[in-house]
Amino acid sequence: MHQQRQKIPNGSATAKVIDYSLRRWDALTRFLEDGDLPIDNNWVEDRIRPIALGRQNWVFTGSLRAGKRAAAVMSLIHSAKLNGHDPYAYIRDVLTRLPTHPASHIEELLPHRWQQS
Repeated sequence: MHQQRQKIPNGSATAKVIDYSLRRWDALTRFLEDGDLPIDNNWVEDRIRPIALGRQNWVFTGSLRAGKRAAAVMSLIHSAKLNGHDPYAYIRDVLTRLPTHPASHIEELLPHRWQQS
């Protein structure tokens, strides 16, 4: 890649792509040294795509406060999914328990610690 880069004029799109790759070469080839690492990050990108798309839509939530509430709810829903829970069951259970749940034990209701009642 270094040899090819020498043949390409500075500032061209191809030069920028090669320079980008060369600066990140260790990260781009890390999976070759560790068989547990995936060759791509499609799994992660599939999980964050709804958040990225939602971010475009949250501009229209009406206010900054409403946008923060929407972001908090989406974070809980996606955290529940990542922890293997049915988001509907999780949110329903948490909202049912929340009024009587002690504030000092609120962390028990977080998706990574939640046990369905």
